[in-house]
Order: sequence, then C-alpha cells, then structure tokens
Amino acid sequence: MSDLFTGLKNKVSDKDVKIVFPEGLDERILTAAGRLASEGILTPILIGNKEDVLNKASELNVTMDGVEIYDPSNYEKMDELVAAFVERRKGKATEEDARKILLDENYFGTMLVYNKLADGLVSGAAHSTADTVRPALQIIKTKEGVKKTSGVFIMVREDEKYVFADCAINISPDSQDLAEIAAESAKTAEMFDIEPRVAMLSFSTMGSAKSPETEKVVNAVQIVKESNPNIVVDGELQFDAAFVPSVGKKKAPNSVLQGDANVFVFPSLEAGNIGYKIAQRLGNFEAVGPILQGLNAPVNDLSRGCNEEDVYKLALITAAQSL
Repeated sequence: MSDLFTGLKNKVSDKDVKIVFPEGLDERILTAAGRLASEGILTPILIGNKEDVLNKASELNVTMDGVEIYDPSNYEKMDELVAAFVERRKGKATEEDARKILLDENYFGTMLVYNKLADGLVSGAAHSTADTVRPALQIIKTKEGVKKTSGVFIMVREDEKYVFADCAINISPDSQDLAEIAAESAKTAEMFDIEPRVAMLSFSTMGSAKSPETEKVVNAVQIVKESNPNIVVDGELQFDAAFVPSVGKKKAPNSVLQGDANVFVFPSLEAGNIGYKIAQRLGNFEAVGPILQGLNAPVNDLSRGCNEEDVYKLALITAAQSL
C-alpha cells in the first residue's frame, strides 16, 4: 500500500469513525468492511437484512466482528430519522412519504450521517452516481459559502501526488463554480499532505488566446485570489505551462507557480474526465476517487466497476474527511 494510504490509516485509526455502506450485500463491500473492522481502522455500518448480510458474509468467509448491521425495515430509531427527514425537506415530504423514502438504503444511510449516527457514507458499487449524490444534496447539502459539490481525483504514482478537479460532477462550471472548486480542491490537497499550488487550466496561457472560455478562467482566478488570498493560484494556464518548469518560464515567466503546480482545475467536466483518464491509462497513475467535496459531511461515490481495494481505500478517504 502506498504511503498515501498508510498515512490515512494512521490518521483515522483510534478515532472511533463510523462509515455507512448502503450496499450491504455486495461482495466487494462485505469483504472490504470485514477488513476495515478486523484491522481496527473504523466501524463499518452495513445496510440490509441482518440475516441475509450474515449469511452472505459466511459464504464469503468474512468475519463480521466489529461490523454493525442496520435494517431500514426494522430500525429502532426510525421515528427519529423520519422526523428529521420531514424537517429537513421543509414541506417537500410528509411523514408517510418519509417512511417510504427511508426504506431506500442510500436515503437511509444518508440520514444516519445527517443525524450524526455515522460520520460518512460510501456507495456506488451497485448504484449510479445520481443515486448516491441526490440524497446527499437533499439532506446533507453543501457547506455555507459553497453552492455546488464537486468531484476530484487524487492521482498517485509512487511518491507523486496531484489533485485533478472537477472530473465527476459539474458539466460546464462558470467562473464562480471554478473558484469554489479551486478553493475546495486546495483543502482536499492539504488533507493528503499536499501543499496546494493551484493551476486554473485552459487552452490559453496568460492571454495567448482570448475567448469566452478563457475569460471564464481568468475571472475565476481573480475570484479565488480575492476570496482566498492565502491560496497559491494562477491562470489561465495550459497544462505544460502549469506543470513543466522550463515551459512555465517561457510561457508564464511572471507566474507564481513557475511550472510547479500540483492541483489542477479543469475548465469543464469533459476536459477533467478526459485528462484524468489519460494520466491513468498512459501515465500509469492510480486515480483515487472521485472524492466529493463541498458537502457538510463526507459522502463518496464508487464506480460500479470497483473492486474490494477501491472500496477499502475510498472508505479510508471518507473517514479522513470526517475528522
């Protein structure tokens, strides 16, 4: 395991963190949960019928010692969750609606986090991103001052670590969105012991081309500098000018980054998604994420093609976000 995750394990262990896994019958979830519990890193909460979960674990030869199992159809604190859900939805759901909605494992799990019965949630092994994110946006919501959540990847190759954003959520962010993404990505970088140096990317470097697309990035940089003066940020920059010192000196000699950025904010979802996958497939980087940021409590989304190791690692990240 890389130093990145060894550091997270050390940070999380003995902090009494509880992470909800709504997909309690999924083999990958069960195996990772058993491993997390047996290593004493955190307390997994699996959602599902207790007998079914225990039987499945037995088939897989996975011990459930240290794992909690909650069944939405037979949960002793359901009345509390229902009341809290109705209050949170502010007239958009009756008590009858709430009782039906909270039988859904993702809504139920998200309410456990909202009611502070758990510290974070990991889902998506068997659900779409929308199924995971929608309850979080409706219930947990974004932090004060943040209008939208965003999704980042930590790109890891040996001792190299970089943050790529937004690669998962916002299709066409405006200047304010990009500024928020930059600020939240800087905070995420710090969580992984990366001292953030943020590059706002474009196809232009410091006015080499002008268009509405480049001006959007220029405006975003100004917003970040005004609202978060402690963040080291610059742009608009092409990737080579942000990443290669020799190129940075030629294309952007006055930039504070000098070709030494480690947090990269892409101007659109298509650019971010393509960019991280090129680094992953051609550069042999491990892409850890997507990590959702900007929420009041951590909720993270797995790929449906994930494996047990992905579940384990994303649980560590989620636990670290909750501290």
